[in-house]
Amino acid sequence: MTADARDQRPGPTNSLADVAGVRVGHHTAVGDGWLSGTTVVLLGEDGAVAGVDVRGGGPATRETDLLDPTAAVERVHALVLTGGSAFGLAAADGVMARLEARGVGVQVVQPAGPDGVAPPPVTVPIVPTAALFDVGRGGVAANRPDASFGAAAHDAAVAADPAQPVASGNVGAGAGAVAGGLRGGLGTASVRLADGTTVAALVACNAAGSTVDPATGELAGARVGLPGEFDHLRPPARVELDAHLAAAEGDASLNTALAVIATDATLSKAHAAKLAGVGQDGLARAIRPAHSMTDGDTVFAVATGARPAPDFVRFQAVLAAGADTISRATAHAMLAATSTSTPARSWHSYRDRFPTAVGRTPPTAAPTQEDAT
Repeated sequence: MTADARDQRPGPTNSLADVAGVRVGHHTAVGDGWLSGTTVVLLGEDGAVAGVDVRGGGPATRETDLLDPTAAVERVHALVLTGGSAFGLAAADGVMARLEARGVGVQVVQPAGPDGVAPPPVTVPIVPTAALFDVGRGGVAANRPDASFGAAAHDAAVAADPAQPVASGNVGAGAGAVAGGLRGGLGTASVRLADGTTVAALVACNAAGSTVDPATGELAGARVGLPGEFDHLRPPARVELDAHLAAAEGDASLNTALAVIATDATLSKAHAAKLAGVGQDGLARAIRPAHSMTDGDTVFAVATGARPAPDFVRFQAVLAAGADTISRATAHAMLAATSTSTPARSWHSYRDRFPTAVGRTPPTAAPTQEDAT
């Protein structure tokens, strides 16, 4: 726990849903050769200011150039995190179609024709997207998200109850996730700062590096937990750690960790880009190593602007909270994941690999994939 976290508390759901106006939906495909999915983060009809930071050596992204502070578009309307590697970027097509049908997007005015009559404006939703590598983990490499996954995840986000936590575990973009030889997944966390600002994160943990401290077997991301958040954890038995280290040796795959930080503060695009960049520090604390050549680690940051812009000192607190919530969300992703076997292979969850590490149910537990519809 960091020194400035001692007086902080999570939001009501300890998830990305604690930032008002942000809704999350998943579409998951498991079985019959499938182990993948798509997660959509909706940002309201007016969208949100956004930034991005890409540090992995093998990213698969779409529309991230628009988030540069020098680009013309100021707000984005949704974010998509998806499996399927570069093929999975097609999921964004379904989200764009749904948003266009609702009239959500940038209204692009077209010039008048020779007759002096201008055609109606074109609605162009801005939907930055990033994909992780889970191809073939369900057994059939051709099974990967497409536009229908994005449309279904969009619909789930529209229907989501904002008072309920975001479902975590092996849902959406976390369905086929693997991290350091263990089952990865999707996790989320939030914090309410002293001035009332909310900062939250969502992580799809699919990393080449390990989330486990090789000296103790503890989850690295849990070290920055808020008071009581990870009190149900303890260092596992040494025999469990030795077995894990032996099994994980040489267990490499193509990966990528994806994350979203959201806040209700008012930020500029430059400040959102800085928040995304500092968020990468949260990944690096929770995953060792991060940003490798086989990762495409991408962090988005969005600001809804419901609260005033922070001054210089308060902005530092937002940055610190962004990094910490990503670390915490990564730990929650690993704890919510479940063991699985497919025709491709089997993966153990952290809970199953280290049964002596996990005690009682955490007090801020979000629903897992068993609770998601």
